[in-house]
Amino acid sequence: MEKADVLVVIPARYGSTRLEGKPLKLIGGKPMIELVYRQARKMETATQVVVATDDQKVMDAVLAFGGQAEMTSPDHQSGTDRVAEVAQRRQADLVVNIQGDEPFLDPRSVDLAVRRLLEDDRVKMSTLCVPVTHEEACDPNVTLVVRDMEEMALYFSKAPIPNDRDGAPGGRSHLKHLGVYVYRREFLLEYAKMAPTPLEQREKLEQLRVLERGGKILVVMTDSDSIGVDSPADLERANKIARGGS
Repeated sequence: MEKADVLVVIPARYGSTRLEGKPLKLIGGKPMIELVYRQARKMETATQVVVATDDQKVMDAVLAFGGQAEMTSPDHQSGTDRVAEVAQRRQADLVVNIQGDEPFLDPRSVDLAVRRLLEDDRVKMSTLCVPVTHEEACDPNVTLVVRDMEEMALYFSKAPIPNDRDGAPGGRSHLKHLGVYVYRREFLLEYAKMAPTPLEQREKLEQLRVLERGGKILVVMTDSDSIGVDSPADLERANKIARGGS
């Protein structure tokens, strides 16, 4: 496999309706954005890592711990748009979108998604999933994915898909989607210009824009789960994990 130039972009918007100033919230005594950045730097495939933000306070915090950051437009409607703005200004073969609220994301899993995309010329985008129980799948905050026999996404939803008509199965029978995306750079720039699609708007899941337009998303399975920090309760749980709890 040839060495690829892999740009990792971490979108970090300061404003959040559920957790204002989210990137700078402390987890284990450090700003959350620092933890995410340091996890990204552990990737073997990453050649560039940069935070994309809309706020000078986040920019200053990243520079203070020695990271790279770029200011982006405050008018972006999604993290993907913010990532695309940075990708437009930088050269790369692949662009990785790591959410700024995933402080415990496993860098080895992201490397796997990168490598699988490099190996598969059929697709222009990959992401991650992890098996979860039916009970976990019923959490309305969890996004589920179903795949075809070639590991391509069939659908994403907050509903507990697939439905088991004969009753809930045992074990880890559902696939939780982890919010990491790997794009071929040219496709990301095209994708950011596409208009939202009907299912995307109904489910509030922007990756459906690709499926509705007939595109393919390679969904790579990992055994390493991650938690997003999107509320005060999530922040409390993250600090517990940082202290060695669960």
